[in-house]
Amino acid sequence: MFVAVTDLPAGDRSAAPTLAAVGIAPRTRAAARRRGRLAGKLVPYLYLLPAVVLLAVFSYSPLIQTLGLSFFKWNLLPTTPQRFVGIDNYVRAVTLPEVHQSLLNTVIYILALAVFSIGLPLVIALASQQVRGRWKTLYQALIFVPYLLTPVATSAVWRWLFADGDGAITQLLGGIGIDVGNIWRDPALAIVAVIIAAGWQLLGFGVLVISAGIAGISPDYGHAAALDGAGTGRITRRITLPLLSPTLVFLALMTILLAAPWTFSLIDIITQGGPSGSTTNIYYVLYQFGFQSFDTGLSSALGVLFFLVFGIIAFVFVEITERLSFYDN
Repeated sequence: MFVAVTDLPAGDRSAAPTLAAVGIAPRTRAAARRRGRLAGKLVPYLYLLPAVVLLAVFSYSPLIQTLGLSFFKWNLLPTTPQRFVGIDNYVRAVTLPEVHQSLLNTVIYILALAVFSIGLPLVIALASQQVRGRWKTLYQALIFVPYLLTPVATSAVWRWLFADGDGAITQLLGGIGIDVGNIWRDPALAIVAVIIAAGWQLLGFGVLVISAGIAGISPDYGHAAALDGAGTGRITRRITLPLLSPTLVFLALMTILLAAPWTFSLIDIITQGGPSGSTTNIYYVLYQFGFQSFDTGLSSALGVLFFLVFGIIAFVFVEITERLSFYDN
């Protein structure tokens, strides 16, 4: 409750606090503090705003549009009206033989590329710990170079290496009595060639990630175990691998989610999914339906289904990771 200065006796007015000093100034300071606290809470979100805007424009908006197109039949021509078909596109997506073949091939790609992205890189990274000095830097640079090459260039090189008759690999195999013929026209060998080409390019990435994971493990654990009589193999099994599990789980998740995109360029440039669909994968089938057959609704339905399936896999994988991974705390 505030008292006006004019209500006081004349002799007491000079000593009385003004209305601003009693009421307005504290209110102003409190409001300023509230504004400061609010601004402090908003600042972190302002830093995130550009990334959120880019995600909304380039990821979430196309996803919403894809979901809408999945319920229509349309051939991408602006002059052709979109015709609502309900869930017919989803029914076709789960019943087409081409989709079943692409799913089987995608599983094969995932299992095979896991050897090149996890198995071999783990062996190479552990063995390379014995290399010291500049030689180690040179070795890591050389093994990582293939990952930096463009898919178009590597596809052209591998198409020549496996070419019938004059390819370097086919000539080498012929020299030891193995006649493979035209690998790219053989349904059984074409997918093997794609796996080898993609695996060669991914090997350096896996080695680099695992080497970084090993570098983050404190050497004190190994030294303490060695003092207790543990050998190199036992230290690797009981200390290095458990502490390296978050890195290995990350590479496993990357392989599951990205095996199809990693092989897409090779398939598109060399085999176009053939022969007889033996090298296709789910992403290439989606591309064929959308931009070669111009069946936008079917392609969109496949995209939505793939998004849901891989999203569930990623969620489950992350949850399993939190339960099974060992961390160096």
